Amino acid sequence: MQSLWMLLAALMFAIMGACIKLSYEAGSTLALIVIARGLPSIIVIVLWAVLSHQSLKPKSIKLHFLRNLFGVTAMWMGFYGYSVLPLSTSTSLNYTSPLFIASFLFFTHKGPKDTFRLLAVILGFLGVLLVLRPTITEDQWFAASLGLMSGAFAGVAMLQIKELGAIGEPIWRTVFYFSLIVVITGFLGLKAHGYGTPVLTTWLALFGVGVSGLIGQLALTRAFGQGSPILTAALQYSTIIFAAILGIVFWGDIPDILAWMGMVLIILAGLLSAWRTMQLAEAARSRKKQA
Repeated sequence: MQSLWMLLAALMFAIMGACIKLSYEAGSTLALIVIARGLPSIIVIVLWAVLSHQSLKPKSIKLHFLRNLFGVTAMWMGFYGYSVLPLSTSTSLNYTSPLFIASFLFFTHKGPKDTFRLLAVILGFLGVLLVLRPTITEDQWFAASLGLMSGAFAGVAMLQIKELGAIGEPIWRTVFYFSLIVVITGFLGLKAHGYGTPVLTTWLALFGVGVSGLIGQLALTRAFGQGSPILTAALQYSTIIFAAILGIVFWGDIPDILAWMGMVLIILAGLLSAWRTMQLAEAARSRKKQA
């Protein structure tokens, strides 16, 4: 059952990416897209908190600030990439965050270096190069750079999420403050750039962004809360495959053989990084039990 939840999450996130691209092409601004992504989560979490008498007071303003600074910035950069780049390319770049986490841990860890993480980083960035070289035109390099930076910033944000979990901050409260800042920045963006020229197709696509993003987040949380986290992390990368299929069907963006090879390398690197992280965490727990 866990695998089905993760496959559902992967499909929903791929659909979200397609809806982001479609809404931008249909006349929306990025600000409106960002609001559509965060608003449903706020409504659902606030209603649940009120009905279950849960407090919204954060345990660490500093950690929430850092998580949102990097996480919200990553979202804006990633969404811009979705609007300009082929769907499979932008999705692949967004899923480089585990590689950046592996890089951070490799270069900041004191003592012997982890060969597995180094291999994951090398494989992953070889994959990025293969994805970018055959599919990026001259006018898309800026968007591609932001997409790659989005992966790096998301990696930093994930490390902050880990810190929040360590102090006992529940996931729903972390998601709430992230969504709140997302929506606030979206309204600031609206003030600066306006709504664009939305039509019925735009609003339908924006509705798709909000619903698919919310369902994907809930399914992802459910998947990681059950069974093997390694299996869940592995299935998470199926989003790239779903995105490639949607890109082919709706936009005719057919990746060539080098691009497919790059996607495979990114997936393998992410799996290796996830496996090694879980292995080290399990070893640490075993040592703690024996102590």
